[in-house]
Amino acid sequence: MPASITISNLSWSTPDGRPLLSNLDLSFGAERTGLVGRNGVGKTTLLKLVAGELQPSLGSIAFDGRFGILRQAVQIDAGAAIADLFAVRDTLAILERAERGEATGEELAHADWTLEARLASALERVGLEATPGTPLSSLSGGQRTRAGLAALVFAEPDFLILDEPTNNLDREGREAVIALLRDWRGGALVVSHDRELLEAMDAIVELTTLGARRYGGGWTAFQERKALELAAAEHDLADAEKRVDDVNRSAQLAAERQARSDRGGRIKAARGDMPRIVAGGLKRKAENTRGDRVRLGEKRREQALDEATSARGRIEVLQPFTVRLEPTGLPASRVVLRLNGVTAGYDSERPVLHNLSLALTGPERVAITGPNGSGKTTLLALVTGALVPWQGTVSVLVAHVFFDQSVSLLDPRLSVRENFRALNPGADENACRTALARFMFRADAALQQVSTLSGGQLLRAGLACVLGGRKPPQLLILDEPTNHLDIDSIAAVEAGLSAYDGALLVVSHDEVFLENIGITRRIMMPSGTTVL
Repeated sequence: MPASITISNLSWSTPDGRPLLSNLDLSFGAERTGLVGRNGVGKTTLLKLVAGELQPSLGSIAFDGRFGILRQAVQIDAGAAIADLFAVRDTLAILERAERGEATGEELAHADWTLEARLASALERVGLEATPGTPLSSLSGGQRTRAGLAALVFAEPDFLILDEPTNNLDREGREAVIALLRDWRGGALVVSHDRELLEAMDAIVELTTLGARRYGGGWTAFQERKALELAAAEHDLADAEKRVDDVNRSAQLAAERQARSDRGGRIKAARGDMPRIVAGGLKRKAENTRGDRVRLGEKRREQALDEATSARGRIEVLQPFTVRLEPTGLPASRVVLRLNGVTAGYDSERPVLHNLSLALTGPERVAITGPNGSGKTTLLALVTGALVPWQGTVSVLVAHVFFDQSVSLLDPRLSVRENFRALNPGADENACRTALARFMFRADAALQQVSTLSGGQLLRAGLACVLGGRKPPQLLILDEPTNHLDIDSIAAVEAGLSAYDGALLVVSHDEVFLENIGITRRIMMPSGTTVL
């Protein structure tokens, strides 16, 4: 029987009683399914429920086949090596004793003579140059993720469960993971915000506060369906607003007709053309009829208004985020940044960058790319002044702001509004509120303390405080801005950067993000000596 996971009427609440997942019914078969949704909606919680780490409040989860799990961070023990991650240390020891002629007859009878070749193949499959004896502590976070994925596939499960497998991976690592999943023929449930990876899926399940919905195909097909849903919601809103107008117009016409009729009745009564008792009866009948019409008209109006409100709510969820910003005034010929003959690093005997020269002119959008360890972070440290070059000069010639991954330019103790006022001392309250509203921090949302914001909200707040003022800086420097963000948050960041007309210097491994923000030049950072 093919591997499958069946979720029936599943509900789960946080320890304080807040419902997070309610009455979910889902099934996952021998296909690759991407699980998407805003941060905090319950994606990782759902994986923990599937893995048995949490117990559902209601409902059940049934499995057919064996499954393996890759978490966001591969945990390591002191002294552990690649062999421990693959759980083959003892088996490899038998092979080593056999090579030395020290193995027993029983050990030789049960030795796995293909193990070393299969290990090497698994590591090669994820693009990781390592041996079974390589200490895990010597690997970067991204390399450990690749090693964990290799070990997972090596165990030959029927079903893969992956939580953000491309987080912290460089370009080569991302491509290896995507290629592995493209070739995977078992079942896979993948939580990810990586749109390239999601393109390789057979289906997308979107998790929202209203439940879960399945869409066939990869990321592009999902986006096309969402665009159709947005068009349908806009059509429904137009219809609902037309019905509201029609109801209001009908009510107005009815009121005018009734007024004319009442006026005619009063004239007749004043002339004495009809007995008083007849006039009174007609008056009561008219009043009752008028009341019925008013109630019917009000009911129709409320129904149309409810439909319009529902359509607006759907549009607000589906509508891509857009924003307008003040111009930076950066001339096309202005030199923004210049590095001349820079050599720098952290160990005087091993420079990370050697004789590096580069320049940014005008509103260029430059991506710094390259494998992990090639010097991208060192370059940003030089540009931002966090690192002093051993040789050469670094000149940043315009106003600039650096967005690190924790958006440390914001004070976590202050609200979003207070941070805006601190970074834009010349802005009054009206300008502050208007700027924050453009980035979806309206009313009380602007009063949230920064320390309580999610990763996506935090970066959006940083962009609002920096770009929402009267004079945005002419250079933005960003270090892996999409790491740990959900897809809606990434789209909001892309919209903000697309509306910005200054220069960009961006380190990112997210190719879709770089394409969407209009990168005009790429600088590939090789390891060792670098001359650009």
